[in-house]
Amino acid sequence: MGTFKALLKVHSSDRVGLISLVTGHLFDRNINLGDTSFAILDKNGVFTSIIEIPSDLTEETLSNEINSLDGLKDAIVQVKKIDLANSKTPSTKVTHHIHCEGEDQPGLLARLSEVFIDYDANIVGLKSDQVQTTSGNIFITHFSVNIPKSRTNSCLAALSNTAGELRQSLTSETAES
Repeated sequence: MGTFKALLKVHSSDRVGLISLVTGHLFDRNINLGDTSFAILDKNGVFTSIIEIPSDLTEETLSNEINSLDGLKDAIVQVKKIDLANSKTPSTKVTHHIHCEGEDQPGLLARLSEVFIDYDANIVGLKSDQVQTTSGNIFITHFSVNIPKSRTNSCLAALSNTAGELRQSLTSETAES
């Protein structure tokens, strides 16, 4: 029996045991997990994984099964077949961790992330949070990036300049090899 790859996304209210519930069901259905992430967005849990599904199981059936699990009736479950065999991607080896923090404002993440394009740097991971303080909302962003060695200093300088223009504090550190 063959298999196919799919993208699984489960968006639901967060609760203790959510990951165990979903991954336990996938194990019971003989589904192998590949790259997987989980994050809290607002007050919701978002589980995302590249999965390998037995050919006799349809995307719709799997989606319905996950929605029928205890506490996931109102979850948004998406299962979509994918073909990544011919995809060409930039390096995913993290070379730097970057922390940016400051007053929240529209377009902040767009402006910061655009800097990486000019230096052929790839954002490998991103986590941002809007935090309410007594003086207003601040936006905290953590980037894990791959910056080509020959362009590192220029990229970090440009990123620091952009962050400064946006009234953000920025720190960076080299990732451990």
